[in-house]
Amino acid sequence: MFIDVANIRVKAGKGGDGVVAWRREKYEPSGGPYGGDGGNGGSIILKADEGIRTLMDFRYKRSYIGQNGEDGRSKKQFGKGGEDIILKLPIGTLVKDEATGGVIVDLKEKDQTFVIAKGGRGGRGNARFATATRQAPGFAEPGKKGEERNIVFELKLLADVGLIGFPNVGKSTILSIVSAAKPKIANYHFTTLKPNLGVVRVGDEKSFVIADIPGLIEGAHEGAGLGHDFLRHVERTRILVHVLDVSGSEGRDPIDDFYKINEELSKYNIKLKDRPQIIVANKMDIPGAEEGLQKVKEEFEPKGYKILSLSAATLEGIDELKYEIWDLLINTEIVYETFDEEFIHEDEDTNNSIIVKKEDGKYMVEGEFIDRLLSATYFDDVDSLRYFQDMLRKKGVIDELNSLGIKEGESVFICGYEFEFFN
Repeated sequence: MFIDVANIRVKAGKGGDGVVAWRREKYEPSGGPYGGDGGNGGSIILKADEGIRTLMDFRYKRSYIGQNGEDGRSKKQFGKGGEDIILKLPIGTLVKDEATGGVIVDLKEKDQTFVIAKGGRGGRGNARFATATRQAPGFAEPGKKGEERNIVFELKLLADVGLIGFPNVGKSTILSIVSAAKPKIANYHFTTLKPNLGVVRVGDEKSFVIADIPGLIEGAHEGAGLGHDFLRHVERTRILVHVLDVSGSEGRDPIDDFYKINEELSKYNIKLKDRPQIIVANKMDIPGAEEGLQKVKEEFEPKGYKILSLSAATLEGIDELKYEIWDLLINTEIVYETFDEEFIHEDEDTNNSIIVKKEDGKYMVEGEFIDRLLSATYFDDVDSLRYFQDMLRKKGVIDELNSLGIKEGESVFICGYEFEFFN
């Protein structure tokens, strides 16, 4: 089954806690702090793999949680870091933020990697907090939580050429002839239920990838037929080969078909309007095709389109089509871009922001940094409490509270905990 969209949740591992430990050895009377740091949590890493063709694996497993780092040990020993999880994805996969729809990363190169959720940093042991004036710190730091997010994988095939056109005009047959692909072929609409890829060899060191894009009919951009599912795969192609049934065997007008398909492309994404196109007049072996071909030429040649006559049944014109595609490809810039909105990454400063405010007469201090500082504080330990107070001063929290008009003895709510303020 061809799966090209998947929603998953990723959560990196938590960093291990630092520990409080002391050096207690026979010939070391002075001892001292000896607690080691916790190990870093395991990250979730994405990797583009050319051996993967669909997102099938992510249909059955939708949650990935990284391994936590081990806690630190005595004798200043670090805890073991958590193992990373590597998720292999097809080349051409867009990774989007589920909430905003913005693109986080575009995996369009072989073996490209990206850390989608970074493991939490291990907490520092009490040996790290020893200073000349604080020689016996009785506190350590907890590990930081790993990043967590909901993301969407969206596969957009990386093909040089896209075969487009109404159902049953012969796209799959043409693909099977020019390449080694073996798509399902039958004389009824929507035989092709998934994009098919094939490699076309023109000569030594001359080849290209061609994709049959199924399900394009009028209203495809709104979900009619199968086009809503597969229009995304047109975006990556460098040129388009528009297949028309000039024989009129389906009772349709090929000129009208051409305009309808291009209108659907433009409505899906206006930038596809400028994509280079070759028009293929197919089914030339059927009576009445010559008249249809003449009408197509009269309509489109003045507009600069290259029109090739072809019969997939008799193989007439197949070689000419391959060479014409190759000539156009080598003169078309390779830009495997997408037209999705870019995701804005949060930087480290955003994660370390501190909010000091007065609301309904209450003084409040919030923020991820303050939350981590609070969880790292041992309030029964004088050194730990002093470190907490010093950090509030260094980060400007005390000055900000003073500017808001706080008086001594008034309450301050720090991440939900109530404290009494003294300068």
